[in-house]
Amino acid sequence: MAAAELAGARPNKRRRVADKQKAAEVVAAAKAAEVAETLAVDGQALVQFVDPDGNRAGPELDVPLGSSKDQLCTLLNQLLENGEDLPYSFHLEDTEIVSSLASSFGKLAGGKMSTERVLQITYYPLAVFRVRPVTRCTSSLNGHTEAVLCVAFSPDCTRLASGSGDATVRLWDLGTELPKHTCQGHQGWVLAVTWSPDGSKLASAGMDKIVMIWCGRSGKLLVALKGHSQPVTCACWQPLHAVAEGGFPQLATASKDNSVRLWDTNGGSCIRTLSSHSAPVMQVRWSGERVEQGGAVYTAGRDCVIKVWNPSDGTMITELKGHGHWVNTLALNTDYVLRSGPYTHEDQKFKDLEEKRQAAKTRYAEAVSLCGGERLLSGSDDFTLFLWKPLEKKTPITRMTGHQKIVNQVAFSPDGRWFASASFDKSIRLWDGRTGKYVHAFRGHVGDVYQLSWSADSRLLITASKDSTVKLWDIASKKLQEDLPGHADEVYAVDWSLNGARVATGSKDRTLKLWRH
Repeated sequence: MAAAELAGARPNKRRRVADKQKAAEVVAAAKAAEVAETLAVDGQALVQFVDPDGNRAGPELDVPLGSSKDQLCTLLNQLLENGEDLPYSFHLEDTEIVSSLASSFGKLAGGKMSTERVLQITYYPLAVFRVRPVTRCTSSLNGHTEAVLCVAFSPDCTRLASGSGDATVRLWDLGTELPKHTCQGHQGWVLAVTWSPDGSKLASAGMDKIVMIWCGRSGKLLVALKGHSQPVTCACWQPLHAVAEGGFPQLATASKDNSVRLWDTNGGSCIRTLSSHSAPVMQVRWSGERVEQGGAVYTAGRDCVIKVWNPSDGTMITELKGHGHWVNTLALNTDYVLRSGPYTHEDQKFKDLEEKRQAAKTRYAEAVSLCGGERLLSGSDDFTLFLWKPLEKKTPITRMTGHQKIVNQVAFSPDGRWFASASFDKSIRLWDGRTGKYVHAFRGHVGDVYQLSWSADSRLLITASKDSTVKLWDIASKKLQEDLPGHADEVYAVDWSLNGARVATGSKDRTLKLWRH
């Protein structure tokens, strides 16, 4: 009896082979049925391919309703005369075409289900490469003696920086996943760490009101920037392509002293102070538009107003009003390309800063044309988000409601196609990056969601929560891809390396964890 039970527990080889064949047959039968179904759909439809901005690609075409997504993709590649087949996603009205044209056609509203009218199919370019989902923790990095509050990968993905409540900044080598340097000098919690877009310098700031600039390679302190009279809440580097020739990116820091300061990190001097906020400034972003004036600086905080500044002379260009409570978070749809500067997901070598600047310039131009112009997103304690085109008009493109508690962080996908918002209502919401239209709510966390980060190919989203887990979401299927427990306490910080290879998380349990495929 016992032997029979054991045999039942682990099938022998013959049975395993038979099971495998059976499974393969089931898959083949399903495929055949799908093909038969596409062929069985009768009728033709007039379609017109349009890009996200509404420009037409090719003439109106008469295609079979049974066309599959792959067939539409081949067709579009030929229309656009692409040298190689590039991946696209297609939308018919508001529904994404997942399997075939007919299935999406069936979901159209009553009056629109006619094969007489021309169907507009909007196509969105997808990343040519794929980032593999992270599934396991490869290293737990100990060393910090207090909670880890912020993590950031270097643009070239060789190093990781972490800031902690123990007043140190630590640099970690990603080749070996071991500690490299401990940067000591702060007297209080480190609230922000950020790499210069060329990867040579690291800025850190926090409760002790001082901004420290460290060498990205050796971890030595290059300069301490003093001037703020209250804790520094956020830091942001000038985009590499907006720097004057021969110069180095400036650093913008926001503080609870109601001001924003622009620093020259080579000389260690404060170039100018932007002051007209009437409450602590919590967020700063540096735009890559208007290169002739060195970009544009966006600041927001507890006076509920977003201000737009000209960094070359410190004048305020405009202010954006709309939020009814503190603004917690700002994001640009070009953040990813501004942060990564010249570096892409491939390994590259540059001989000097000027070459990096040129590379960053071409990458930025590509990114802006892909996402259809720069947009700014703000999330607030009033539970809402606003989408702006700040350099064009003062009124928002749209106001987004839906969260039941404060919105803690927002982030655009690297291709600008989507943005996601993390909230204390335990949910993550997905929205359309151009229109701000609500798409989906990801539910699964059982605690406040603190931070989120996108994969480089915009197909995956990772979130960190108070419930001590990290969760990975698939954007195409709108489902939970991986649940990654492992931390012993709240997870405060998360970042995904720009080449997609690793995710780093920092927690109240004083450890950093690295996750890989």
